[in-house]
Amino acid sequence: MSRIDNALNIEDLRKIARKKLPTPLFSYIDGGSDDEVNVRGNTHAFDQAKLIPEYLIDVANIDISTKVLGRDISMPLILSPTGMTRLFHHDGETAVSKAAAEAGTYYSLSTVGATTIEDVAAACSGPKCFQIYVMKDRGLTREFIQRCKDAKFDALTLTVDIPVASNRERELRYGFTMPPKLNLAGMAGFAARPGWVYRSLTHPQPKLANVAHKIPAGSSQSTSLMEYIANQFDPSVTWDDLAWMISEWGGPFAIKGILSPADARKAVDTGVSAIMVSNHGGRQLDGALSAFEALGPIVDEVGGECEIICDGGIRRGTHVLKALARGATACSMGRPYLYGLAAGGQAGVTKALELLRAEITRDMGLLGCRNISEISGKHIT
Repeated sequence: MSRIDNALNIEDLRKIARKKLPTPLFSYIDGGSDDEVNVRGNTHAFDQAKLIPEYLIDVANIDISTKVLGRDISMPLILSPTGMTRLFHHDGETAVSKAAAEAGTYYSLSTVGATTIEDVAAACSGPKCFQIYVMKDRGLTREFIQRCKDAKFDALTLTVDIPVASNRERELRYGFTMPPKLNLAGMAGFAARPGWVYRSLTHPQPKLANVAHKIPAGSSQSTSLMEYIANQFDPSVTWDDLAWMISEWGGPFAIKGILSPADARKAVDTGVSAIMVSNHGGRQLDGALSAFEALGPIVDEVGGECEIICDGGIRRGTHVLKALARGATACSMGRPYLYGLAAGGQAGVTKALELLRAEITRDMGLLGCRNISEISGKHIT
């Protein structure tokens, strides 16, 4: 029996991932900005809220399916975009997207992913979303949108909470920067995981696949790609850019990184289909609201006018139910499936999804709800 088969929860998968990954890579998944107050606070906010169950209800049949961004999904939990996923396992985005498709839920590919839009489309038969940043090169942004149309992606998400780079001290401590400049501590971290190093050397090296063609011919160095993408993030992005992208895409469109009710109102007025309430997993502005703390006021402002997805801090099925009770349409997660990927490739991602699906189903029965629509504010305090 493999170790992932013995995992009882997401924390078990995290522990396996920690033992398998070089320290700089595990720190990249696990860490955040500054003092990492938000990394801890995202989950803590869920734990502080309390559920109110109701009993003597027939819960013999429980349906956890719902609809997000135009697609029916099997559970109210989707996979957030994460950058350079192939760093954590050589099958990377392909493995994650296949696991998501098999689970019947959305997979989101990052602009800074290590697999192309086209390859993910070929591998993933389920709902697919591309997470996009507005680049200084507007032609590249337009190209991304057209490629997603051609590859029949279902939705786009614009991430807006990176106007400038944050201070991620765990990464700096090991020299795991963009581009990488590993110091002795970073090199020692890799040397301590010879299994990962061997697999890395015997598989194609990760690169920022969707912008590789922007690097001069003859150069395939990942550092060149990273330097390119780091210089491409545009700090001058405005709501006009969002309106332009929505118009260019013409389909379901989410905005990710909203914590303010005022910004939520602007997003709805600009025409988004969904708002992903998120603080980027605690990797940007430390000390900001957690997604769960921001959720209620945003629901009060725009609930019923667009879908609202709570992103960040999910570790248990009860966390998902608490977000739904506060008015979320669904939740999204990043670190839990990355732990699974690092622990066991596609099978590890599947394990993470199976664990959370089982928890959501069981916890709905314990809460006294037979389907997602029955979960409401009366179930939380």
